[in-house]
Amino acid sequence: MIVIGRNMKNVLVVSFGFLCLFTAYGGLQNLQSSLNAEQGLGVASLSVIYAALILSAILFPPLLIKTLGCKWTIVASMACYVTYSCGNLYSGWETLIPTSAVLGLGGGPLWSAKCTYLALTAQRQGNSSSVSGRAEDLLTQYFGIFFAMFQSAAICGNLLSSAIFSQDTHIADIPEEALQYCGIGQCADEFIQSGNVTQPDQKLVYTLMGCYIGMGLVAIAIVAFFLDDLDGGVAKEFRGSGESLRSIVMATMRLLSDRKLQLLIPMTIYSGLEQCYLFAEFTKNYVTCALGIHFIGYSMICFGACDSVCSFVFGKIAPFTGRMALFGLAALTNFCCIMGLLFWRPHPDHFAIFFLVPGLWGMADGVWQTQINAMYGVLFPDHKEAAFANYRLWESVGALLAFSYSSHLCLSTKTYLLLSSLVLSMLTYPLVELLARREARYRLVSQPVPS
Repeated sequence: MIVIGRNMKNVLVVSFGFLCLFTAYGGLQNLQSSLNAEQGLGVASLSVIYAALILSAILFPPLLIKTLGCKWTIVASMACYVTYSCGNLYSGWETLIPTSAVLGLGGGPLWSAKCTYLALTAQRQGNSSSVSGRAEDLLTQYFGIFFAMFQSAAICGNLLSSAIFSQDTHIADIPEEALQYCGIGQCADEFIQSGNVTQPDQKLVYTLMGCYIGMGLVAIAIVAFFLDDLDGGVAKEFRGSGESLRSIVMATMRLLSDRKLQLLIPMTIYSGLEQCYLFAEFTKNYVTCALGIHFIGYSMICFGACDSVCSFVFGKIAPFTGRMALFGLAALTNFCCIMGLLFWRPHPDHFAIFFLVPGLWGMADGVWQTQINAMYGVLFPDHKEAAFANYRLWESVGALLAFSYSSHLCLSTKTYLLLSSLVLSMLTYPLVELLARREARYRLVSQPVPS
C-alpha cells in the first residue's frame, strides 16, 4: 500500500505541475492566431516553437534525462515555457520569436521526461509483489489520470483569458456583412482584411500575462519540491560513464527502423495536426470571426472539459475495450466534426455549435493523447526515452506543418489536408496492432518450457 500511495502521489504531482504550466501556455496558444494576427506573428511564433521542438526531440531528451534524471529535466524545461509568457508581455518579432525558440527547445525534453517518468512509475508499481495488475494497464491508467488533469488546463487558462478580456469596454459588435469572411470559404489574407479582429486593451494583456507567468513559476516549484527523483541514481551513474551525445541521438534514430514505429508515424502526425487545427483555425476563422476574441476562452473551455473527463474515462476502460475500439470512436468523431465544418457557415445565431464542436473534438482528443502515449510506452518498453522522443518529434512535425501553411492556404484546403491525414492514420494503425500481436505470439512460443 505504501508503494501504491507514493506512486500515485508522484503521478498527481507531475499532473498538477503540467496543469499549472499549461494553464498559461495553452491559453496563450489558443489566442496567438487572433491576438497577434497582424503579419501572421502569432502563427509564426507557433511555427518556430514546433520547429525547435523537432530539433529538441531529436537531440536533447535522452541526453538530458540520462544526465539530470526525469525530475530535473522537467524542472529545467518548464523554465523554458515561462519565457514565452514573458515574451508576450511586449509582443513583437524581436520578443516572440526568440522566446518561441527557447520554449520549443525545452518542449522535447519536457514531454519525453514526463512520459518516461510515468512509465518508470508504472513499471515500479507493476513489479511490486504487493500490487496486482500489469504495467501496461497501469501505464494506460496513469496516462488517463495525467491527461484528465492536464486537459483541465484548457478550462483554467481559457476561463482566465475570457474573464479578463471580457472587461474590455471597447468590444464591438461584428456587422452582418463581415460574417461572409467566416468559415470554410475564407482564404489566408481575408481574415485581416475583414476587420473582425478587435484587439483588447493593452492593460488587460499585461494582467493576463502576469497571471500566466505566475502559474508557470508555481508549476516549477511544485515539481522541484514535491516530486520524487526516481532515476537520480541512474543519472549520476550516467554522468560518469562518458557516453557521447552522438550515441544517444543514434539510439533515437535507430528506433525509426522499427516497422511498428514507422506505421505509427501517420497517426502521431495527425495528433499534432488535429490539435493545431482547433487551436489556430477554429478559434480564428469560426469563433473570433463570428463572435469576437473574448469568446475564444469560453468556447475552448468545452474542449478542455470534455478532453479532461474523456482522458480519465478512456484510461480506465481501455483495458476492457481495447485500443482499437477507442481509436475507431475518436476517428469517427473527428470525421463527423470535420465534415460539419466543411458545410457550416458560422453565425452568432448558431451559438451552441461554437461549443458543441470543441466538446466533441475534446472527446476524440482524449483518445489520441492517452492511447498514443500509452502505445509508445507499451510497444517499446526497452527504449522508453527514444520512443517518447520519437513520439514528440512526429507530433511536432504535424504541428509545424499545420502552423507553417496556416497563413498561406485557404481554410478549405487545410480542412481537406486534415481529413486526408485522418484517413491515412486509420489505414496504417491496424497494421501496428497486427505486428504487435505477432511479436507477442512469437515471444510466447519462444519462451523456454519450465522443466
